[in-house]
Amino acid sequence: MSSRARASVPAVGVVLLLFVSVGLAASVGALALDAETPSSGSRAVLSLSASEDTLRFVHRGGETLDVRRLDLRVSVDGTPLAEQPSLPFFSATGFRPGPAGPFNSAAESQWGAGETASFAVAETNDPELTVGSSVTVDVRYDERPLATLSAVVR
Repeated sequence: MSSRARASVPAVGVVLLLFVSVGLAASVGALALDAETPSSGSRAVLSLSASEDTLRFVHRGGETLDVRRLDLRVSVDGTPLAEQPSLPFFSATGFRPGPAGPFNSAAESQWGAGETASFAVAETNDPELTVGSSVTVDVRYDERPLATLSAVVR
């Protein structure tokens, strides 16, 4: 066997290894990009802060949400509120009248990035929000989980 024939075997191996590496990288890249593509559900980045009796939600980015399609389930130290908010509202049992932003039934129902919405829990609702309490809000959109938010009452 000539030295030329033996020299071509490593070169072919290197080329095949290069093709396999590029193919694998392309597959991983496609999967990573696919994971970032929103599914049929809505995606939004929300945050929660709590002070005294008020829960304040900020839409940090992502899709505009229709608050009429939102469902919030609020728990304080692991115990669900006796009365849950039904969005949007103006006056509801267990909450002080006049929520702010798109949670108010008199406001535009579209909640976009940069907008804040809030409501105050009435003293008649149980359990009460007290300083140091941990508040968790499960947010659902069109009956699908959207986010679980947590905050400590300050």
